[in-house]
Amino acid sequence: MNRLITVFLSSIFICSTLVAGASDSVASVADIIPRVTSFTIKDKVYELPEAVTFKVKRGNLSSVFQEYMYASSLHITPVVKGTAAITFAISSDMTGVSTEGYIMDITPKGITITAKTETGAFYAVQSLLQLTHDGEVRRLQCAEVKDTPRFSYRGMHFDVSRHFRSVDFLKKQIDAMAQLKMNNMHLHLTDGAGWRMPVDAYPRLTQFAAWRPQRTWQDWRNAGTFYCESDFPGASGGFYSKDELRELVDYASRRHIRVIPEIEMPGHSEEVLAAYPELSCSGQPYKNSDFCPGKEATFAFLEKVIDEVIDVFPSEYIHIGGDEASKDAWKTCPDCQRRMKEEGIVDVDGLQSYLIKRMEKYINSHGRQIIGWDEILQGGVAPGATVMSWRGTEGGKKAIASGHDVIMTPGTYCYLDYSQDAPFREPVSIGGYTPLKKVYGYEPVEADMESDKVSHLLGVQANLWSEYVTEDSHAEHMYYPRAYAIAEIGWSTPEKDYEDFHRRSLAFNDLMQQRGYAPFDLKSEYGERHESLVPVTHKGVGAAVSYALPYSEKYPGVGLSTLTDGKRGGWNNNDGRWQGTLTDVDCTVDLGQEKEINYVGAAYMHSEGAWIHLPEEVVFSTSVNGVDFTPVATVSCDIDPMYPKIITKEYGAPVDGVRARYVRMQATKNPRPGSWLFTDEFIIN
Repeated sequence: MNRLITVFLSSIFICSTLVAGASDSVASVADIIPRVTSFTIKDKVYELPEAVTFKVKRGNLSSVFQEYMYASSLHITPVVKGTAAITFAISSDMTGVSTEGYIMDITPKGITITAKTETGAFYAVQSLLQLTHDGEVRRLQCAEVKDTPRFSYRGMHFDVSRHFRSVDFLKKQIDAMAQLKMNNMHLHLTDGAGWRMPVDAYPRLTQFAAWRPQRTWQDWRNAGTFYCESDFPGASGGFYSKDELRELVDYASRRHIRVIPEIEMPGHSEEVLAAYPELSCSGQPYKNSDFCPGKEATFAFLEKVIDEVIDVFPSEYIHIGGDEASKDAWKTCPDCQRRMKEEGIVDVDGLQSYLIKRMEKYINSHGRQIIGWDEILQGGVAPGATVMSWRGTEGGKKAIASGHDVIMTPGTYCYLDYSQDAPFREPVSIGGYTPLKKVYGYEPVEADMESDKVSHLLGVQANLWSEYVTEDSHAEHMYYPRAYAIAEIGWSTPEKDYEDFHRRSLAFNDLMQQRGYAPFDLKSEYGERHESLVPVTHKGVGAAVSYALPYSEKYPGVGLSTLTDGKRGGWNNNDGRWQGTLTDVDCTVDLGQEKEINYVGAAYMHSEGAWIHLPEEVVFSTSVNGVDFTPVATVSCDIDPMYPKIITKEYGAPVDGVRARYVRMQATKNPRPGSWLFTDEFIIN
């Protein structure tokens, strides 16, 4: 049956749920997230008995799996003789189905699940749990299902450095990952904001580098990013014991999820260098953020840490970070310069490559592989490294072309720390706007990828950085439902139908809330900045703009016509409609001829997390000849520069029928170093 007919039938079943209630509703495999690979709907219904039993026709199911089924909402128990609601067959003799895939046949007499491995059987059970709404819906539409993942890697990232999360919180998210058929938990254990794993050889990592005087990352940053002893009054932070981490690994493994630890190197290491300053170039605490690769002590430290990480985590992969190292101190550090001379290294990018390659060799010698962010491509990528591409997809494509395995996690689509709805309605975020529809629209396999190299694209991952995400409920709000989209991208075929996905997401949100999660309220989504949805008409549309101060080449909008193209910007400063500058704004619109002017104005963006601030003052002036200008309006900022959310402010004012050909706008930038100005349409009426 084709997809169109299937969706139509599914809609009928959804309607019956809404009208008749759970006891009378009929569940369809067309409603599952992630969408099943292929299915055929049949015209009969199977009703689950009150006691759901199972038997194994071929192969074996481990006691761990059987315990999981019994503990589930369906309380699935074995039966020795007679018929069972679910019959399992574990058989390697299957075509077109991976080791994680399964075939499920729902008939009027029962359910048969065939899989190559227990992992496939586990994912079939996840489909049943979702299909039955945790056992509330007992009537299942008969169907034949063939379900197998598109990509082998389907991950979620947890930043427990910026804000420490409990083991119980992580277990709860593992349960959600299992339901979404995601199989890799990326645990960001170390960063400048805190070290979260004990290392016996370096006790100061958890005595000191895991703690700070302020609870929130923002307060800690504003107070100067200092650490404190664990017994300091009001100390905030924490770490996991090795037993807790082993327990977490076991919990995840029972749900067919691998936990991948990340130990940052060489950058994002302020916490280590505060506790052990001898590992920095300066030898002083609070001065450097990067390890010193010129010192052998650095490698002794990193190797000992890796030894203890490997002892706790059985993962094939160890993530070594590699992102955003400043490398500034390396340029003048005597130890780094000596190392470069000895190794024939020509620049600091090569020195980072030396560190990464040396650590890869050490990790490989212990039977493990490394993953690193795409900056590890700088200076030459380590031979067997897997690249996690976050700065767009170009780094990932480059790595794929050179034969390296890649996990795609481009910030534009896969970073969940950006707002997912109108920022004024959302909790504080780092900035930006990444709604569910945008995430769902991501396609990892790009047209210019070489077909014979695409197999190196292992999969996708959702990332949530926690600088602005203090509470656990806030984290869940940011993960869900956008993680549903990442799960579907990783599991399902590339065909997209957002309306159908949106419908399924609404239903799955209800199930998640029932389970005690706090997903974003998709039903009440506000959406894009309304001003950006329709063109704006004014006397300056299409007029030429000249700049006394240039805009940034990094954020040009559409160039010279950005401010007069009749298009307002959305919630994203990089949507091509906002124009950015690190200087003041000083530009002039030429209307082509003298006109009567009654209003002048322009909107500016504020996004504190992205260092985008409103101008302190905007002055509008007019001229007849383009030389002699007369100020006609001045608008000042009335917003706190530390306001934590994204907002836009209209700097506009009426003018009394001034006649002019030229209109000038001069905006004075916020004095904070590194502060940006972002402007959209310069409106003249």
